[in-house]
Amino acid sequence: MVTSASPATDSVAPAAGEAAAPFEQGLDRLSPNRNLAPLSARLDALGRLEVGGVSLADLAQTYGTPLYVLDEETLRATCRAYRQALAAHYPGDALALYASKANSSLAITALVASEGLGLDAVSAGELLTALQGGMPAERIVFHGNNKSAEELQLAIDRGVTVVLDNWNDIELLSSLAAGRARPVRVLVRFTPGIECHTHEYIRTGHLDSKFGFDPDQLETVLRHLAGCAWARVDGLHAHIGSQIFELEPHRDLAAVMAEALVLARSLGHPCGDLNVGGGLGIRYVGSDDPPSIQEWVRVVAGAVAEACNQRQLVLPRLLCEPGRSLVATAGLTLYTVGSRKQIPGLRTYLSVDGGMSDNPRPITYQSLYTAVLADRPLAEATEVVTVAGKHCESGDVLLRDIRLPAAAPGDVLAVFATGAYNAAMASNYNRIPRPAAVFVHDGVADVVQRREQPEDLLRYDVLPHRLLPVT
Repeated sequence: MVTSASPATDSVAPAAGEAAAPFEQGLDRLSPNRNLAPLSARLDALGRLEVGGVSLADLAQTYGTPLYVLDEETLRATCRAYRQALAAHYPGDALALYASKANSSLAITALVASEGLGLDAVSAGELLTALQGGMPAERIVFHGNNKSAEELQLAIDRGVTVVLDNWNDIELLSSLAAGRARPVRVLVRFTPGIECHTHEYIRTGHLDSKFGFDPDQLETVLRHLAGCAWARVDGLHAHIGSQIFELEPHRDLAAVMAEALVLARSLGHPCGDLNVGGGLGIRYVGSDDPPSIQEWVRVVAGAVAEACNQRQLVLPRLLCEPGRSLVATAGLTLYTVGSRKQIPGLRTYLSVDGGMSDNPRPITYQSLYTAVLADRPLAEATEVVTVAGKHCESGDVLLRDIRLPAAAPGDVLAVFATGAYNAAMASNYNRIPRPAAVFVHDGVADVVQRREQPEDLLRYDVLPHRLLPVT
């Protein structure tokens, strides 16, 4: 069962005129991925929820719902947590790269770049967003298991590091980069054969994966690249999954990657970078207990340093790619409650004005979330309801069997930890426009993505002349 934010139930609403109190008790300010709500979540003098100094109900009224809300304080704190942990725990150079597939926008890119992080992109769209958002090309890596010639051309023209995922990448680049004055900086991605206990669809480190070279091919690939004047193999890449709470697999990964580093350097490749991917999990519901960012970095950094020292390797620059753990907790989604359907003895459905088009994760991964009523976050939960979306799909359920106070049409529902993979995976199913997104900070809300309008959905439709209505 998904429950409302349990730490908040221990809070006491301030009396009128008192200073706002934290919404979540036991807040981990150093590692936001361990919280349910954003760092700036507070209760106002009337016990209503605000984030970034802005009332959630006021945001809903001003900008409409569904609405993505991103807390700048949390996002910056998480960037700094990664940067400071790497500096503290790794004895060599290091760089955290934001996995922008989690949530790609000009505003997020600009913020992440300003905090000194890099970025990984997996499409021309993500790459252009990163570049126009101010991310320096030398801090961008370009991923993808089926890159087009056009995407690769864009990457090499802008001086972006390309992650080689397969032989097709090599063949395309050998023609696109032939004769260039400077070689293309590349990382070679391989599957390390390590599985983690996550959802089947987000396991990417085991051998049966569409990503990366088979480890048995790695020597062949590296020998081939040693003869390619267009390529400079700057490092290796591997990734073992997403929403991971385990630490031991990362120790195993370090050993596998260090062995690969020995091979690559023995073949003459500089290989100054070792990219261990991302995957650290977050707290979606009260029972989740992910490691802290500091603990994750300590284990990863220590394992890489130890594995390299054991093999007498000069320490590589350590790269990691946090996505979900960097942006998810900073975000929440606001909905307006609408209809109610009660099936006696079975279930009560509470419908909201969004659903699977703005959050496809529940129907895709059976993902769980925590939610509260924005204006009554500490009210006693008096009923168990299933929060359904408005789409014409029986599986369009956002929250199944969640305990909430009695909700009425017009109430604003806040769903936490939606900063990752919600906006990024949003669709126009049922021709429903995608939501707006706002950044909140110090009492100010800034629109960072405008709400689509129904007429926007017709922009790329073409009606053949022969189908025009007869007048």
